[in-house]
Amino acid sequence: MGMFSGRRIHKAVTAGDVVDVSERDGVRSLHLGSITVQSSMRISAPDELELAYTRSMMGFLLFNPEPVHFLMVGLGGGSLAKFVYHRMSAARTTVVELNPQVVAAARAYFKLPPEDERLEVVIAEGGQYVTDHPGGADVLMVDGFDGAGMVESLSSQRFFDDCAAALKERGVLAVNLWGSNKNFDVYLQRIETSFDGLTLCLPTEKHGNIVVFGFERSLGNPRWDDLRQRARELESAYGLEFLKFVESLRALNPHTERRLLI
Repeated sequence: MGMFSGRRIHKAVTAGDVVDVSERDGVRSLHLGSITVQSSMRISAPDELELAYTRSMMGFLLFNPEPVHFLMVGLGGGSLAKFVYHRMSAARTTVVELNPQVVAAARAYFKLPPEDERLEVVIAEGGQYVTDHPGGADVLMVDGFDGAGMVESLSSQRFFDDCAAALKERGVLAVNLWGSNKNFDVYLQRIETSFDGLTLCLPTEKHGNIVVFGFERSLGNPRWDDLRQRARELESAYGLEFLKFVESLRALNPHTERRLLI
């Protein structure tokens, strides 16, 4: 099995970039030059969100429940793009991915839908694309990792400034970070700077991953009771653990007994 705990079913190498696909116990996973899992799909449920951090990235729906345009930086196996495509029929999604071999793997092994008026996949450098497309996204999702860690061009102060500029008036940024990364505090401070402190951290089930949300406008210190009611409605609609997301927001964010402070 080599470096994988499962069976390798695909390997592609282009310009030094290695894209591997492995399979174990009914779950197919994408790797980029290391054993680290970048994306996973349960073969029996290809359109659901297998990894906890991808489910947590949908936590933005607690605060922005009806987005029209998603911009995603980093395709991976296409988990988030597929979920939005199949569960949010009123939304359209643009995904920006640098590596064409990742796109090919997502289409061949992870059931990424063909492009149409609701799904576009652009092969480009994500940071430059965000810079070139201001003011157009309701939700900007960034999952900017390669086999070695977070991509430098997708973690700079300028990039997060450009992320803020890429959003509509009520837009929200969702960034996947590793809490164990030595630069986590640096990345978080950059996001806080770009969004004038209007940020929230949501720890995921898997130790290490923390999703950071940045908001274009104040949320007005929402009441926990209101967030729980919204979470119940979202759980019914999407089948994700939104009530757990609400309770997890207490762990890393200022709050009182009655309100989340932001």
